[in-house]
Amino acid sequence: MGRFNLSAWALRHRSLIGFLMVLLLAAGAMSYMQLGRAEDPDFTFKVMIVRTNWPGATAREVEQQVTDKIEKKLQETPYLDNVRSYSKAAESTIFVTLRDSTPPKAVSGVWYEVRKKVGDIRHTLPAGVQGPYFNDEFGDTFGTIYAFTSDGFTHRELKDYVEDVREELLRIRNVGKADLLGVQPERIFIEFSNKKLANLGISPQQVLDVIQAQNAQTASGVVQTSSDRIATRVSGDIESGRKLAELSLQANGRLIRLGDIADIKRDYADPPSPRLRYNGQEAIGLAISMAKGGNMIELGKQLDATMKRLKADMPIGIEMLQVADQPTVVQRSISEFMQVLLEAVVIVLGVSFLSLGLRSGMVVMLCIPLVLAITFVCMQIFGIDFHRISLGALIISLGLLVDDAIIAVEMMQVKMEQGFDRFRAASFAYTSTAFPMLTGTLITAAGFVPVGFAKSSAGEYTFSIFAVVTISLLVSWVVAVIFTPFIGYTILPQPKAGHHGEDVYHRGVYRYVRPVVDWCVRRRWIVIASTAGIFLLSVGGFGLVQQQFFPSSNRPELMVDLRLPQGASIQATGQEALKLEALLKDDADIVSYTTYVGAGAPRFYLPLDIQLPNDNFAQVVVLTKGDAERERVRDKLVKAFQDDFILLRGRVNRLENGPPVGFPVQFRVSGPDPMEVRRIAFQVADVMRTNPNTRDVNPDWNELSKVVKLDVDQAKARLLGISSQDLATTLNSIVSGLTVTQYREGRELIDVVARAEAAERLSLNGIKDLNVAGAESSRAVPLGQVAEVSYELEEGIIWRRDRQPVITVRADIIDGIQAPVVSMQIEPKLDELRKHLPPNYRVVMGGAIEESAKANASIGAVVPVMIMIMVTLLMVQLQSVSRMLLVLLTAPLGLIGVTLGLLAFHVPFGFVAMLGAIALAGMIMRNSVILVDQIEQDIAGGEAAWDAIVNATLRRFRPIILTALAAILGMIPLSTSNFWGPMAYTIIGGLLVATLLTVLFLPALYAAWFRVKPPVAA
Repeated sequence: MGRFNLSAWALRHRSLIGFLMVLLLAAGAMSYMQLGRAEDPDFTFKVMIVRTNWPGATAREVEQQVTDKIEKKLQETPYLDNVRSYSKAAESTIFVTLRDSTPPKAVSGVWYEVRKKVGDIRHTLPAGVQGPYFNDEFGDTFGTIYAFTSDGFTHRELKDYVEDVREELLRIRNVGKADLLGVQPERIFIEFSNKKLANLGISPQQVLDVIQAQNAQTASGVVQTSSDRIATRVSGDIESGRKLAELSLQANGRLIRLGDIADIKRDYADPPSPRLRYNGQEAIGLAISMAKGGNMIELGKQLDATMKRLKADMPIGIEMLQVADQPTVVQRSISEFMQVLLEAVVIVLGVSFLSLGLRSGMVVMLCIPLVLAITFVCMQIFGIDFHRISLGALIISLGLLVDDAIIAVEMMQVKMEQGFDRFRAASFAYTSTAFPMLTGTLITAAGFVPVGFAKSSAGEYTFSIFAVVTISLLVSWVVAVIFTPFIGYTILPQPKAGHHGEDVYHRGVYRYVRPVVDWCVRRRWIVIASTAGIFLLSVGGFGLVQQQFFPSSNRPELMVDLRLPQGASIQATGQEALKLEALLKDDADIVSYTTYVGAGAPRFYLPLDIQLPNDNFAQVVVLTKGDAERERVRDKLVKAFQDDFILLRGRVNRLENGPPVGFPVQFRVSGPDPMEVRRIAFQVADVMRTNPNTRDVNPDWNELSKVVKLDVDQAKARLLGISSQDLATTLNSIVSGLTVTQYREGRELIDVVARAEAAERLSLNGIKDLNVAGAESSRAVPLGQVAEVSYELEEGIIWRRDRQPVITVRADIIDGIQAPVVSMQIEPKLDELRKHLPPNYRVVMGGAIEESAKANASIGAVVPVMIMIMVTLLMVQLQSVSRMLLVLLTAPLGLIGVTLGLLAFHVPFGFVAMLGAIALAGMIMRNSVILVDQIEQDIAGGEAAWDAIVNATLRRFRPIILTALAAILGMIPLSTSNFWGPMAYTIIGGLLVATLLTVLFLPALYAAWFRVKPPVAA
């Protein structure tokens, strides 16, 4: 009894196979419609932010008393990679970063541990500390942002309207979060003259005490009767500014109305909270994130319908504009990828029709939608959505998934030409090539194993490449052995009698290939030596290829950062932002621009490098009309920052792909003493500036901040009954304003803030003349009598990494060169500096090259597993160590084509290209194992070894060339992609050269390896 033949079984059950085809195509169409759509795949942000406030403390005090204590405890965190922090006056911000290898499912548990650990040391923090507050949702993406502007409405009225819109949107199933942006909190200000209070014998503390006592919310008891419990209520809480004005204070034996000694007004926070402007107009933003597992395009439709309904009832004077529209971006991106996929399908089919003929080409054509349909079903089962990575993987797969179908159809065609009937020809491929094809398919899939199992953020981001390619390759093999014979049996006609027999390999193109192969085998040592020499040259030439991490995004937005000196006010930052807006206004290349003052933009795009709130920072998102327009606007802004914005540091950058890096070139200087670290950092910056490829070299510790220091004469102060706390409280209430109580208005809580009038609180010169009094003393004296006022500079911000002060010296790069190249140019020049560093001080490379090294290391860690899988598969198929090693030796030959392709087209070699190079090894070995197996079959069939080498190469020549052409030409549409282009060029160049070497070098190597002698002439 012969071996079971799956293809023959399928042909005997043609009705069932036909039914399954229709069913699978229908299921695939349904899955295609139901699969989620997104711009990027989800990946876990392994960063948590811990923020703590300590009003009144200096940056140094915050560092020592708050940041250091929390960091010390955080070092116990499992999976911890590093702890970074910055301490500013009154504020500590700590970034807890987990190792890239942290399992995504473990991250939420680690954040729970962080909360517990920090909570355990809460009692050790100084009195007056507020927090810590935890943010473990740092990676939430707000892909849809609306800006609401108004004419004739107050900010509060606009905010109330936007709140109502927010509540409507939260009812949508696909909406996860909806956050308001640019809202200015209301305040009730009580502004007094410090001098006037002193003349009346009233201290600021008395004013505060009266207001707090009047508005206190205190239980007033419950009356218990025989039948009821009746609560008592005491009136008197503040209901309006008029009520506040009626409050009375006692001074020198008489009552004084608060409204007579203070100006009471309702206004917005001063200094303002982070603000939002759209096209130069004040606005309130509404940022919306998608619920986990949602469909971005479906969300866009739901939002459009809801906003259209709300807009119909929108009050006249309020305008709603869309700032960020990720659903449209996703729709456009998927449409573009589908067009590229269609182009690739047309190219692959063109190859099939031209090489195999009309009917054989039709067999391949029908296999493609079937493989894609089954792949879509599997993607839905495994929860893989359509996005940048999975769609790119589908295009990569397209050139590979037709390989098995082409091999099966080509074998069927040849066998029919040799006289086999359709049934026997259609089922023959299963017995001769099915298992070598399966081995080759598994080896190709194994080439993507490092992508699938890399324990890193980059690996998680690109996981879908492995998943989709593996699924489609396995599906293509199943289709090739079950459905392709059925389709071929149905479509291909029985050939006419005439050209039956082995002479098929002695006519046509084979007449030209045979002597070339024969020459290569006879001159095997020349071929082997030449190939080895070219390979060594390509290894050397690869050093000339520029390296990168991930390419920039091709989205039309520009991110414009404005950073003023440390300590600059948010008002000053806003003024500089207005200057930039004036430059952008009426620019024909710009669609819109959105300005965030005092903070960065929300994460409207997954890989965005988020900037936390800071008064001296503003960010403008400029939406241009296209790629060319984006570059024109970028050049214009870069020049403007060089010439017109001398008070700030401006940065114009495109959006990134992959995990965010920030500045592409970075070097970290760390050590125990901040001043020494600063000195070394300035030296590093000088070295970096000598490189002509760097631009805007700057440290993240900037200028020292200005401070007013009060040196209190404690003896005098005690005599007057004034403590340091009295001084601090009085100064805070006079200069900054002190929240006394809260005014309750419906669902709103409005702070009541007491402060000095503008003339007194905004004048540095008048500080020494401010009147202060103790809590238990009614006598006020000028501040200058109890304290000496001086002006100093102090650290405005203190950065640390792993509990040591660290300064990161950063730089942008000029166009036309990659960040890793520039970093490696600078690195040797810093070696001389490192030789003279004091003990415990370090200069470490960061930026794109560091992130790239982490990602590459995660891939490299899995490469041995890939090799083990490939070796095992080869041994199972070939069952010979010699033949297995022979096939393995062909894998690196793709480097010849990779180097040529990247250098010829000036394409950098980055993370995505590296994935292509690793996968290329599997593609090359796939062809090699099929050829070697064919040689062994022919030898086992009784052919002489020499004849078997030549004839097997001819038999496998057409399928090897056709499958390679399908893969190579199918990559051409992808080569124009900014993201996938480097991988496409890697595979095109590598596979082109490796395929030629498979049919020329491998036969020569086989003959040399097994010492095959040429036949003796008769």
